[in-house]
Amino acid sequence: MTVAVVALTAVGCGESSTSSGGSDDESGKYTGKGIGLAYDIGGKGDQSFNDAAYSGFEKANTEFKMGGRDIEPQDGESDADKVQRLTQLAQAGYNPVIGVGYIYAPAVKEVSAKFPDTTFGVIDDEQVTAKNVADLVFHEEQASYLAGVAAAKATKKNHIGFIGGVDIPLIHKFEAGFVQGAKSITPNIKIESQYLTETAQEGGFSSPDKGKDAASGQIEAGADVIYAAAGLSGQGVISEAAAKKIWAIGVDSDQYSQQALAAYKDHILGSALKNVGGAVYDLAKSVYEGEPLSGVVRADLASGGVGFADTNPKYKAMTDVVAAVDKAKQDIIDGKVTVNTK
Repeated sequence: MTVAVVALTAVGCGESSTSSGGSDDESGKYTGKGIGLAYDIGGKGDQSFNDAAYSGFEKANTEFKMGGRDIEPQDGESDADKVQRLTQLAQAGYNPVIGVGYIYAPAVKEVSAKFPDTTFGVIDDEQVTAKNVADLVFHEEQASYLAGVAAAKATKKNHIGFIGGVDIPLIHKFEAGFVQGAKSITPNIKIESQYLTETAQEGGFSSPDKGKDAASGQIEAGADVIYAAAGLSGQGVISEAAAKKIWAIGVDSDQYSQQALAAYKDHILGSALKNVGGAVYDLAKSVYEGEPLSGVVRADLASGGVGFADTNPKYKAMTDVVAAVDKAKQDIIDGKVTVNTK
């Protein structure tokens, strides 16, 4: 079907867009109003994490005619704002209701207890244990290992960089995998490492200017391939890499293919993929079919839940890089390599 999307309108707890659909499916199993999707810091348009979630929302809308509503976060919002947002979606009849990002875990825990007949999902957190909650998590370190292999094979200076958005355990997984992957190729490789902020509230995932400044510093130090796990801030890393004519490696979505980054795509070597869209779609599908997922649902290389994007023709032409990444991927799947998470 063609999904009808109305214009963004201001609501009490962020901006919202609504698509048509609902309970008109022939199966009779689904009676909700559609998917309720609450975005993480940076919101829709980050060309990364949130946009990946939206792709799953959109796919489920199209395939199942579910409809749905997606709501943007507010700057400087509190946990109470997130509770209000999820409550609003659940009260309105959306099912499932999904919080995009670990930052929603406390709100999901609180609101899911009040709406036991609604399925909730939280991405990147596995601490919420309830029968009606699916913890949608990933082996990000595996995709990042492949990014490290690609970086180590592509660098001409034996000097690469990692930029994390916020100094938290989740992003440490990205760094750990990247470092291990790079050192599996070149044990003595030099790796710059930097986190943009200590907390998400300081803008580590939502400030392209911070990403640009960090990338500039790493390039000045000598890095010629930089991997950023920083949400919207990663756009600044990519733009600076393109300006200085070095390689950037994207994250979560295939950033080479993102229209907003088209001006820089020739300098995007590849992207460490995290199939957030697939997780959103799978949860929506399970609810639609009347068998909701719950508990920890973890995606990895073997399941296709994480990976490395090879869209850039320049990357595909670097046969030694491609071969090294492909071998590393198979070694992880076969259990020959266990990737660090710290």
